[in-house]
Amino acid sequence: MTDPRGSLDAEAERIRRVFEERSRTIPWQRYSVSDPGVLFMHLQRIRSVVRLLAREGWFPLHETRALDVGCGTGGWLVDFESWGARQSNLAGIEIEPSRLAQARTRLRDADIRQGDGATLPWADESFDLVVQSTVFTSILDAEMRRDLAREMARVLRPGGAVLWYDFFRDNPRNPHVRAVRSDEIRRLFPGLVCELRRVTLAPPISRRVAPLTWTAALWLEATRLLNTHYLGVLRRVAHPA
Repeated sequence: MTDPRGSLDAEAERIRRVFEERSRTIPWQRYSVSDPGVLFMHLQRIRSVVRLLAREGWFPLHETRALDVGCGTGGWLVDFESWGARQSNLAGIEIEPSRLAQARTRLRDADIRQGDGATLPWADESFDLVVQSTVFTSILDAEMRRDLAREMARVLRPGGAVLWYDFFRDNPRNPHVRAVRSDEIRRLFPGLVCELRRVTLAPPISRRVAPLTWTAALWLEATRLLNTHYLGVLRRVAHPA
């Protein structure tokens, strides 16, 4: 008889090893906004998220409780704070210890914990917004994907939403990730109403085009043909009155 938790632990350990290896082998400049291509992707992502949150009526964020699953060094939570959220209303969970330490340093009043997300250490209906950004593509194990989705839905309050940002295209040069397409997202979150939009010009193209001409990069992204990520909201319907 197989041990489900053993399978999840093995996948969590694989993910930790991948992150540790990447931190040793990939130069920091690779994802620095000092690179024009990275800056283009970063600013376009922020622009798209702000427009989405505004359209959905989430601003102001003063009383919003938000959780970032796979918070990394805390970048998304810092964004939320800059848009008006209180640090004391922010929470995150991160699997990799060095990234976790950076997040705690940047967000001293936020509730940042270590874990793989398969079991979230918060009560049911604790958060208004639950964010996941390129986490599901890092998980190759189907069971862990299902567990994480179930936990994200569990801690989401009625009327709340999952903010989704992740690849829908595979990277043939990276065997440690697997794309998540719209049909799988809807299967993972069967009780939520899902709306997705294709965003983010493919990183290799952004890195080539943006340093030469920002206008062309904007035009290419606007066509959506070469975009690689889904940005969207998955809403949990409020309880009937």
